[in-house]
Amino acid sequence: QVQLVESGGGLVQDGGSLRLSCAASRSFFVTYRMAWYRQGPGKQRELVATITGAGTTTYADSVKGRFTISRDNAKTALYLQMNVLRPEDTAVYYCNIFARVAPGGRIDDYWGQGTQVTVSS
Repeated sequence: QVQLVESGGGLVQDGGSLRLSCAASRSFFVTYRMAWYRQGPGKQRELVATITGAGTTTYADSVKGRFTISRDNAKTALYLQMNVLRPEDTAVYYCNIFARVAPGGRIDDYWGQGTQVTVSS
């Protein structure tokens, strides 16, 4: 059983910064992709940023230049540095890891429980 625990959310003013963290309860045999998603009030869950096992990063257009995704070398911790936050960034942010836990095992998607980010205007 793999658990992902997010932290770092909170209330911040327009233009402020937050750093989200996600910690996995165990290491993975192969980590294919780590990502942050978010779901705003009345909206569908959307992809915010990804980082592959090789370290390649991608971002949603709405956060490019403001958010930075990173991970530790063990690929068991994921971070999202969020700068110049805007009210439209208000959402529950979820950590996601797509990985194989053991040799020969299946590849699974793992999700955290989410952390609330609220940006006040």
